[in-house]
This record gives sequence, C-alpha cells and structure tokens, in this order.
Amino acid sequence: MRRLSFTLALILVTCIATDAQIVVHDPAVTARNSVTAALKEYLVTLQREQRRQLRRMARRLSLFTNLDQYALPDPPRWRHHQFEDAEAVLFAREYHAALNYGDASGGAYVGVTVPLMDAQSLLDEELNLAAWRDLSARLATINVADATAIAATNDAGHVRYNGRRDLAAISRLESDVIDPSQEQSTTAVVEKLSGAALIGTRQRQARTELLVGIMEQLLVDSKRARDTEASVMNMQLATWREGRAATEAFVAGAGDALRTWRQP
Repeated sequence: MRRLSFTLALILVTCIATDAQIVVHDPAVTARNSVTAALKEYLVTLQREQRRQLRRMARRLSLFTNLDQYALPDPPRWRHHQFEDAEAVLFAREYHAALNYGDASGGAYVGVTVPLMDAQSLLDEELNLAAWRDLSARLATINVADATAIAATNDAGHVRYNGRRDLAAISRLESDVIDPSQEQSTTAVVEKLSGAALIGTRQRQARTELLVGIMEQLLVDSKRARDTEASVMNMQLATWREGRAATEAFVAGAGDALRTWRQP
C-alpha cells in the first residue's frame, strides 16, 4: 500500500512538472520590444496631433465671422455703347458696335474716317526726290495711325466684351467664397483659389493689351512730332542756306521794279 501511494505521488509530481512553463528572460528582446512600443506610441501621438492641426487649418473663416462683409455691395459695371437704335447713333453705329465687340477687319473704323486719296498716281509725275521723300513719310504716318487705331479699337471691344463676362464670373466666385456653409472641403477652397488666379491672369492679360495699345498711340504721336520738328528744321536750314541768294534776288527784283515802274 505504501509503495502504491508513493508511486502515485511520483507520477502526479511528474505530470505537474511536465505541464509547467519554463520562463526564459532575454534582455535584448525585451529592450527591442520596449523601443518598438515607444516608437509606435510616438507615431500615434504625432499623427493625432497632425490630424488636429489639419482640422484647425480646414476650418473656414465663416466659423468665426460673417463673410458678407467682404462682398462689394455695388461693383462698377461695364458701360455698353448704344448702337442698336439707328436714330440715336446715326453715323457711328458700326463703330460703336466695334467698341462693344471688337472689329479685326477695321471696316468700322474706315467707315468713320476721311478716306485718303491714292498717291500712286504721283509716281508718274516728275517730282523732286526730296519732295517725294517728305510726302511718303507723311503718308506713312497716316497709315501707321490707321493701323494703330484699328488694333486699339479691336482690343478695346474685346476687353469690353470679355469684361462683362469676367464680371459675371467674379460675381459667381464671390457668392461661392462668402458661402457660410461648413460642408465645403479643403479641395473646394483650393478650387476657389485656382478660379481667382485664373481670373486674375485674364485681367492682367487684358491690361497688357491696353498698355500695348497706349504704347502704339504714343509711338504714332512721337513719329508725328518728330516729322513736324524735322519739317521745321528743314525749312530753317533752307532759309539759312538760301537766305543770302533769296535776299539778293529780292533786292534786285525790287530795284528793277522801282526803276521801271511808271504811273498808269
């Protein structure tokens, strides 16, 4: 009986020792796991702070103030030249239409200007080379002025026509910008910025066209002033060069006239 009890106890102790776990402690693995856990916790904290910052940045200004105060109450409108009524604009109807919509052909401008006679017939005449040179320079001034006025009229009409469309686009963009809705995403705000940049680019292009037209007008005025000064200077130089001979001829002619004059 004692042997049986001892045998059973030994078997029971063996089974308990067999089911028990042997604890193994590795300092390197423990340190690696600790560092990994700390790094993951840092990344989670960083991403949480980034998300909070993005949410604060994504908040619209309408959350803090009323955006209607940034809207222009009465923006200036583009003036439309009257041309539909034939009685109101009897002689410049086509030119008024060109100022509204543009005229690349220049027909409207030609219709309101004094026509220039054909100067090619003078080539057959026996003209002095200096006289023909002076005449051709004046004709060139008129042609340059016509070309500049035609281009400026066309550009002014395009700017006026596109200006009305730009004004409508700006009004729609303004209504979207001052919309107090909080449902708009960051992408919608970026699209508004892109639309505003596009409208600004178009307006800068229109201003550049107008500046080019003004520059062309100044060039024509400068050429006309230069030709005038050149003509005056040529007359002065001719007076100095031919003055003595002209004076002597005038004195001789006057003396002969006085000597030969008789009472009728």
